Amino acid sequence: MISDTVIEGTRQLSVFDQVAEMEHEQVVFCYDQATGLKAIIAIHNTILGPSMGGTRMWNYATEDEAITDALRLSRGMTYKNAIAGLNIGGGKAVIIGDARRQKNEALMRRFGRFIESLGGRYVTAEDVNMTTRDMEYIRMETRHVAGISEAMGGSGDPSPVTAYGVYIGMKAARKKVTGSDSLTGAKVLVQGAGNVGLNLIDYLVKEGVLVSVSDIFEEKLSQISSKYKVDIVSSDDIFEADIDIYAPCALGATLNDESIRKMKCSIVAGGANNQLLDEVRHGRMLIERGIVYAPDFLINGGGITNIYYDYIGNYKKELVMKQVESIYETCLSVLNKSEKENITPQEAAMAIAADRIAAIGNNKLSF
Repeated sequence: MISDTVIEGTRQLSVFDQVAEMEHEQVVFCYDQATGLKAIIAIHNTILGPSMGGTRMWNYATEDEAITDALRLSRGMTYKNAIAGLNIGGGKAVIIGDARRQKNEALMRRFGRFIESLGGRYVTAEDVNMTTRDMEYIRMETRHVAGISEAMGGSGDPSPVTAYGVYIGMKAARKKVTGSDSLTGAKVLVQGAGNVGLNLIDYLVKEGVLVSVSDIFEEKLSQISSKYKVDIVSSDDIFEADIDIYAPCALGATLNDESIRKMKCSIVAGGANNQLLDEVRHGRMLIERGIVYAPDFLINGGGITNIYYDYIGNYKKELVMKQVESIYETCLSVLNKSEKENITPQEAAMAIAADRIAAIGNNKLSF
């Protein structure tokens, strides 16, 4: 049974209190006994348009943990979509379970029917432990899905575009710190070798970066080592590593009291969502340690940009990549605003996104 409380830092909030505090519009709990589906769809804000955000499948330790993840991720999508200049709101879905054992066509299609029941208020796409094939199964039940294969008329896996945006944002942060955006010779640790992490590693290696990689799955590390010249770092040694840039590309909340105190890097720029356990406290701690943080929802916005144009039927890869490249200037603007106004980069980026939402809220754009 799902309890009525979730833990946020040291506070214990009811689910409704947390929904109210984070200003969500709708949270849907999806259950199907036949397939074993347990999922949560969180719609945060639809001022700019229907909510859009990927579905991830994870074997959460508790159902409360899954609720918190869905709420935080969907809220992050609102700011991500807004600062990217897209006419969509923020939403996210999580499926509770072990993707390696439980994921199958029946479960995906049943989930697709839940999405269809929302009448277009939520559009899904690929995220952690999901594939293009999974999106195709969902597409059998609803048209409110993006990122299906190119063979079926879609744009395919969005993770290479996500990785490109992270790479561009990393270069902007490097420019802020050193005066040059060259990454050649820099020491970068990529934490998480999923689809985004793998594509990011490819960009970095091609620029002559000294890449280290950490992942909880040994088979992924073996595959990377056979293809690239990289150092493998144990998960226990990530934050004490002698590196220039930490690139978290797995799950969130790796930036916390314990990890930040250990960090030796000068930049954090990665593809994971919700990297700061506490946005205010840990954003400020990074500043105090002299570490420049490129806000996650800003620099990992390439994937959602890709699937947005896929979904609205106006997809041109060259135009998508050009828009993703604008992350560079936006990231520099955010870091300069942070410095000038003595606020964290996270606060600066959220303020820019919130201003756009507020302005459009008085003059709703058509979709």
